[in-house]
Amino acid sequence: MSEQEHQPLPKVLIVDDSRMVRASIVKLIRGRFEFREEVDGEAGWQALLVDPTIQLVLTDIGMPQLDGYGLLQRIRSSKLSRVHELPVIVISGDEDDSARERARQLGANDFITKGIGAAELLARLDSLTRLAEARRELEESRAALANQSPVDPVSGLATESYMKWRGEQELALARRHQADLSALVVEIDRYDQLTASYGAHVAQLVTRKLSGILSTRVRKEDTVTQLAPERFVVLSPSTDLPGCCAFALRMQKAMEKLVMTYREDRIRISVTVGVASSAVDGVQSVSELIGVAVKRVDAGKQAGGNRVVGDQGEVSQEIVDRLLKQVISIDQALSQIKAGETAELVTQLPLVIATLMPLLQLMESRLACGIPLERLNNYNAGPEAGTQGTQKA
Repeated sequence: MSEQEHQPLPKVLIVDDSRMVRASIVKLIRGRFEFREEVDGEAGWQALLVDPTIQLVLTDIGMPQLDGYGLLQRIRSSKLSRVHELPVIVISGDEDDSARERARQLGANDFITKGIGAAELLARLDSLTRLAEARRELEESRAALANQSPVDPVSGLATESYMKWRGEQELALARRHQADLSALVVEIDRYDQLTASYGAHVAQLVTRKLSGILSTRVRKEDTVTQLAPERFVVLSPSTDLPGCCAFALRMQKAMEKLVMTYREDRIRISVTVGVASSAVDGVQSVSELIGVAVKRVDAGKQAGGNRVVGDQGEVSQEIVDRLLKQVISIDQALSQIKAGETAELVTQLPLVIATLMPLLQLMESRLACGIPLERLNNYNAGPEAGTQGTQKA
């Protein structure tokens, strides 16, 4: 027996409420493809979730419970890559061009008529299954490469494995020096709806826009990773919870102002951000830290999205301002000086002086070295202290 005969046949899912249509398709492909039949879109969707061997979908449009449009929308919105990338051929009957165009926008790869011949049908199935196999092999190669490289070759951001490795190092360092490690999880609101309304390519453009904003606004020591098409994480060492919340609010406001134009539509984008801190939340690992931030994202989305959520609930600018007026960390100030971030620290000098004042008073009382205590007490750097976030100066 040859090696080719050992290989299983590709499996096609046929979704149509007409038994005669399903039977005619099965007759044409029997012997070249395995097949599974379902009577409507809902049953077809359940089959996709439980059967990972399905490599291609043939679906009608007009069906009870869930029609072909709904099935297409679920497939292209799925977070399971094996489902999301499946080739889908629409079985076209008497639908007009607008119906086919709608199916194409939702992610249909091809169309066939119900009276198609065997040769043409097999040729189209062969072509799409080969394409799916090539994509699968490419994804496996990309995953293998990502495991060996700190940078994802597609997004240009840090890989998830590198982010966790680097994060564990930073967490250990933070514990040793009584410092902090913060995490932001940033998620695009209503991403599934965006994909369904405008197509996967438009949703990807939004993802790239957010990726670009994040990667250009963080410090060199921060790590940005894409966890899912709509979800990013930022690990920020030596940044406390108030500073992380301040940066999160800036990101949220920046995305809120963003308007993308597609054809005649103006698409407004918003994000929900969950913020977590190793010092405040008492976590034991980077995965746990990110998990806390994810839970806060979920809570923010349930509350309507377009907000920042911290350990005390929704974060507002007033809350951040109040937190930033509290005593500043001298260790953090020294770290900023060593990193050359003096421009940002200048705006925080009143806080630094207020924190150091008891020590300066003690030094002057013992050494009488002429420290200008009165002048320092009256020092005013202008506007109140700025932010401590992860944005570059």
